Amino acid sequence: MVATPLSDVRDLIVGNGPFGPAEVRSLVESLGRDATAHRELRAAVRELESNTDRSPAASVRLGVCQRLLGQAREALETLRSGDGGALALFHQGLAHAALGVHDKAVDAFTAARKAGYEAGCCIAAAVESLRSAGHHDRARRELEQAGGEAATSADLCVARGNMLAAEGADIEQVSEAYERAIAIDPGHPTALFALGVIHDRLGNDEEAKACYERSLDRYPPTVGALLNLGILYEDHDDFARAQQCYRRILEAFPDHPRARLFMRDSSAAGDLQLGEQEMRQRDRLDQVLGLPVTDFELSVRSRNCLQKMGIMTLGDLARTSEEELLASKNFGETSLVEIKDMLAAKGLTLGQLAVAGAAAAPEAEFEEPSADDQQIYALPITDLNLSVRARKCTTKLGIMTIGDLVRRTAEDLLECKNFGVTSLNEVREKLAERSLRLRGD
Repeated sequence: MVATPLSDVRDLIVGNGPFGPAEVRSLVESLGRDATAHRELRAAVRELESNTDRSPAASVRLGVCQRLLGQAREALETLRSGDGGALALFHQGLAHAALGVHDKAVDAFTAARKAGYEAGCCIAAAVESLRSAGHHDRARRELEQAGGEAATSADLCVARGNMLAAEGADIEQVSEAYERAIAIDPGHPTALFALGVIHDRLGNDEEAKACYERSLDRYPPTVGALLNLGILYEDHDDFARAQQCYRRILEAFPDHPRARLFMRDSSAAGDLQLGEQEMRQRDRLDQVLGLPVTDFELSVRSRNCLQKMGIMTLGDLARTSEEELLASKNFGETSLVEIKDMLAAKGLTLGQLAVAGAAAAPEAEFEEPSADDQQIYALPITDLNLSVRARKCTTKLGIMTIGDLVRRTAEDLLECKNFGVTSLNEVREKLAERSLRLRGD
């Protein structure tokens, strides 16, 4: 499908030329690849809305565009004053589905098919609405009755893949259905997103990224694809592109909780220059702490006192308090000043590491589960239904069961790259649902 040239976007919407399924698909292609086309769409919608004396055909154009902009309620009202044709009926169904009114959506899709709209699209949309409404048996029957349409419709292949996934079918069968959809329509966003999720769970990061990225070429981009792609970018230290994904969500949904939290975590983790600088500083500090005191010009008295106390390096001195030095025989104020000056020249002070060591909290104890709890602890970590980000981190840490997880402390989890406070809170909430908690909580 060739995207509509930008100069034609306005004419397509407010003009008198053809406006059917092919033109809508072309418009969607343009919206997915050119941000300017989105502005043109909004401007055209405002122009149509300002015209109170619209023809039924113009109402259909406006209603379809309102639905594309996510204005489902406005779209329904506008489409009802349209020409009652197949395009209007199909988009009424999509608007009902967006509002969660799935029974009315199914009726609209059925009517659209009878009016001549593409059968595969109508059946697939009806099947998805039936599944969403909990009518799984009816959805399966509709899919089975599709006949030859199922072999040529990308939407029906996706619907079949979704049905297989919901029924717990083998992953190869599910993947095959989505791949067949992509063979028919290489840019099908739902099929690409679903395949991306499968690759993501299998640890095929590059394949998952490619699927998510291609799925975003169609308008509107899905929140799930943007979130998952952002996490994958973070896993490969591409924090700038990760933040672009979260920003796209926040532009449409400013209060989206996960996007806001992920943006905050990514911004904190993405300061790579600072992280590298801190690592270099840590390496330099380790080198300085390892320097032997014999490398420095000290008085015989100071050198002898340090030797008697077993202080061999600057690190030993940094772990020794002023009081401990002065308690040593023959170690007076003169030697103390000498030692302090030596340490200051290397950016160190007496006792600076001793304080940190003393403040360290004792390791939290772990209580072994009772016999009744053993069954819960043996459950796989996947039973917690963690987000992609949290699941990846638990995998990296070798956490395979719920028991493995509750044996870890919050600090253990936070040590994993890209595992932030957001993921920690998610893990705690999932455990709390089972009356469990992390070690030390």
